Amino acid sequence: MKNIENKSTFVSGLFGRISQKYDYLNTVMTAGRHHSWRKLAVKLGLPYKKGVAVDLATGTGDFSFELLNYEAIDEVVSLDITPEMLDIALDKARQKNMDQNVTWLVGDSHFLPFNNDAFVCATVGFGVRNFEDVPLAMSEIARVLKPGGKVVILEIVKPSNIIMSKIFFMYFRKITPLLGTLLARDRAAYTYLPDSVGNFMTSDELGNIMDQSGLKNVQIKKFALGSMAILIGEK
Repeated sequence: MKNIENKSTFVSGLFGRISQKYDYLNTVMTAGRHHSWRKLAVKLGLPYKKGVAVDLATGTGDFSFELLNYEAIDEVVSLDITPEMLDIALDKARQKNMDQNVTWLVGDSHFLPFNNDAFVCATVGFGVRNFEDVPLAMSEIARVLKPGGKVVILEIVKPSNIIMSKIFFMYFRKITPLLGTLLARDRAAYTYLPDSVGNFMTSDELGNIMDQSGLKNVQIKKFALGSMAILIGEK
């Protein structure tokens, strides 16, 4: 429990510091492709029926906004550990005239404040690797999904190809801190980000945890030369 609290406090503080530059750096580092990746993830993981979705580790809300583009989603409940990120998400929602369809909550994905069987869909974009206890968080996600509901995870992963993995980490570990220093004035935060990928489990290991959490029909789709993965499971 203490480890979870410590990690959550660390993550909240880190993303609070870089919140104002987060969207801009995301666009720079992915050449703007992170929007199309979310679009693909949502398309692949559309729920089986209409209802309310939950977007965990929502950050500045881009996954939530993508969900609302689909008729199957009536409303999104968006949760994040970092208040500063949610402030930006709320401003974006107002600009997009989507603020009536999203509920923003400060909270920890390890301890979801929702009833069982509450949502038709759950999404996590670029957030699972920041969880201290992935099995606990995944069990919580499974708990709040309705039977037949889907979880969709979009995450940066280590490429399985040895050559591509070396190229990927050479870029990620050298260029990312440099960009963080120049554009966000926070080298430490943008050193943590590539380290969090390097220290994270493989997509297959994450898929196994989804299986063990009570999810079924787990699928893994890799792209961007193996550096990105979409994982989909069903309750």
